[in-house]
Amino acid sequence: MSESNFKPTLRLLDATMIVAGSMIGSGIFIVSADITRNIGGAGWLIAVWLITGFMTITAALSYGELSAMFPKAGGQYVYLKEAYNPLVGFLYGWSFFAVIQTATIAAVAVAFAKFTAYLFPAISEDKVALDLGFMTISPAQLLSIVVIVILTAINTRGIKSGKLIQTTFTLTKLFSLFGLILFGLMAFRADVWTANWSNAWALQSRTPAGVLGDYTLFAALGAVAASMVGTIFSSDSWNNVTFIAGEIKNPQRNIGLSLFLGTLIVTVIYVLTNVMYTAVLPLNEIAGAEKDRVAVTAAQVIFGHAGTLIIAIMIMISTFGCNNGLILAGARVYYTMAKDGLFFNKAGSLNTNGVPAYALWLQCVFACAWSLSGKYGQLLDMISFVVVGFYMLTIAGIFILRKKRPDAERPYKAFGYPVLPIIYIVMGLSFCILLIIFKPAFTWPGLIITLLGIPIYSMLPGKKTGA
Repeated sequence: MSESNFKPTLRLLDATMIVAGSMIGSGIFIVSADITRNIGGAGWLIAVWLITGFMTITAALSYGELSAMFPKAGGQYVYLKEAYNPLVGFLYGWSFFAVIQTATIAAVAVAFAKFTAYLFPAISEDKVALDLGFMTISPAQLLSIVVIVILTAINTRGIKSGKLIQTTFTLTKLFSLFGLILFGLMAFRADVWTANWSNAWALQSRTPAGVLGDYTLFAALGAVAASMVGTIFSSDSWNNVTFIAGEIKNPQRNIGLSLFLGTLIVTVIYVLTNVMYTAVLPLNEIAGAEKDRVAVTAAQVIFGHAGTLIIAIMIMISTFGCNNGLILAGARVYYTMAKDGLFFNKAGSLNTNGVPAYALWLQCVFACAWSLSGKYGQLLDMISFVVVGFYMLTIAGIFILRKKRPDAERPYKAFGYPVLPIIYIVMGLSFCILLIIFKPAFTWPGLIITLLGIPIYSMLPGKKTGA
């Protein structure tokens, strides 16, 4: 016998760990290399992380109002549907299923496998496990699939199983990151710090060899936007907690609070980690880290030869916990869409453990396919534009809903309304426009994937009109 409703079992700590755990994957250990190549100076490296952190916390504070108004499974999909219409909600849900969540799960799982290869070289991404003629499959890709399947199976056993993994692994990686920051600052190199910060606000391109290139003012803004693709990817998925609102105790209070606490904790960790990088590594070494693995290079300075293994284990813990949160939360979106007649009907059912097992396994299949494709990395770069676009639409929805439903119950109201939501929309719009101008390849693929949802929506028998 299957369950008909979700069971609220998650506390504030659990919800906060889902926010923080879903955000911290492998990005913080890697993307600072590309950022440094784009913007050159230590000051701008920290500034890009601060800008993204401000945007993320501002968005999280705004989402608190929406989560309190609609404390049920589906999160952002529900907010867009209620503020606009079912089509807009479906386009988000379609993009979420097609790429945003499933490709992210694949990317995080492959990152887990790549760093497992530091401990077990036979799992290297450079080896061939299967040669199918038209494609080759590495041991790392096979391990990534095993991880996705195992975590999916665990989460079909009930929310308590997923919660235990999430809280345990997230607390472990938070303490590990704070430890890395602390030991890094203890290994402070005064000469490196002075050199890195002597011309910290010169906005220039930087090659690993240290060759600097000047920008025009407009091109400099484009470089900042390009840098933020990495920070936004590293800071994304904070909204995953809204997808499981039906399983959180006192959701009107705890979702908004967990969004704020989780995004604040991660922003502080990200900024301090990059401060630590500039305290132990010259900028040229940050920009030229092998395979962009800045944390490995820093850890070798801090811990010696053991540093590589320490970071490998940290990233394994980080990515395993991150993927658990992504897998757990993502299926709830498809469940709610199915209830609205906008997804496979079976995805709208719960198993005897009170979780959407069919939706979990469907998500698993698509994420495994992305793991085999090897194309998830490029697509994730290309959907940053779409992700921020949907965040802007959702936050604009607060203004729409206050006009459409002035008397609706709002246990929590967006902090800093209307100023902070407007600031986010302006910053998000600037980011998207700059990407269109300077990195068009980062925009049109995501738009095409999203717009493909329109003909799919028109063919759905369960589609509805109106808000």
